[in-house]
Amino acid sequence: MVQPVPINRTPKAFATLAEALRAVQSTPQVRIEEIAAPGRLAPWAVAFSAQVTAEGTFLEDDAVDDLATGRIVVLYDPAAPEEWQGPFRIVSYIRAELEDELAAEPMLGHVAWTWLTDALDGRDCDVTAVGGTTTKVISESFGTLAQRPTTVDLELRASWTPVLEDPADISEHVEAWVELIMTVAGLPPMPEGVSPFPGRRR
Repeated sequence: MVQPVPINRTPKAFATLAEALRAVQSTPQVRIEEIAAPGRLAPWAVAFSAQVTAEGTFLEDDAVDDLATGRIVVLYDPAAPEEWQGPFRIVSYIRAELEDELAAEPMLGHVAWTWLTDALDGRDCDVTAVGGTTTKVISESFGTLAQRPTTVDLELRASWTPVLEDPADISEHVEAWVELIMTVAGLPPMPEGVSPFPGRRR
């Protein structure tokens, strides 16, 4: 007798979380889109990329490329891995080219990490097991590319466990992340009343 094939049903908690995340919309300065999520980090995952543009900002005339790029992955494992300290986990990566003045800042790594914690605190996000790294990447060109200017990029990698009473509350963490990537890009936070989630108000 042929045994029935078990159906891998999506847990309600993850379905609610994913539905809330997929309500996210781009803002004039931040283009957001869903991307393929990594398949080996957790049983369920959803991921988004973001590009910060200078359109409509004081940097519009000077910028050619995106001011910052990033991605955010939200993982769900109902087994609640010990290192996560909960069933959900957020993994984030942001990269942006720095202005010369900021690139020379000796406390850059500490400052960048403060941007993350301030963004989470500003949204009253309840988090645990927060960790990450900041990296300054210097790119120098030689030979036939010697005419290219030296650039300095900041990479901010972070992960944290959101403590959620309702999985839909994940939107607060994504809003904090959007504000973080805008800060890394050198832009002010979103104006009062503006949210990447339709129907939400700050």
